[in-house]
Amino acid sequence: MAKERAQLGILQYVIILLVLITALIHINLAFRFPDGPNAIFILNGVGYVALVALLYAPLSAFDSYRPLARWALMGYTALTIALWLMIGAGSPLTGTPPSPIAYIDKAVELALLVLLWLDQPK
Repeated sequence: MAKERAQLGILQYVIILLVLITALIHINLAFRFPDGPNAIFILNGVGYVALVALLYAPLSAFDSYRPLARWALMGYTALTIALWLMIGAGSPLTGTPPSPIAYIDKAVELALLVLLWLDQPK
């Protein structure tokens, strides 16, 4: 008997949208470095997309990994925020002023964390 698949609702679509926004911001920023593209920023964007695909892609092969994917995406997002606080554009370690897009991205990431928490199965 085929397993019943849950339909994506507005919350899941907002999560996907937030992931795509932060992924695109990181990939876009990767190409603004004077020495050429920054692989860390590119990989960060790709990582976001891969994790949200694992979480919501309609493939039954991913079903057993979805709970882990949710926690991985939450941890990945929290780590991205923490690393930005420690070594990002707004950090005293770099000596550069914070970028407005960085604050927008962090707001997106914080919203993403909250919505992922709310989207957990009961």
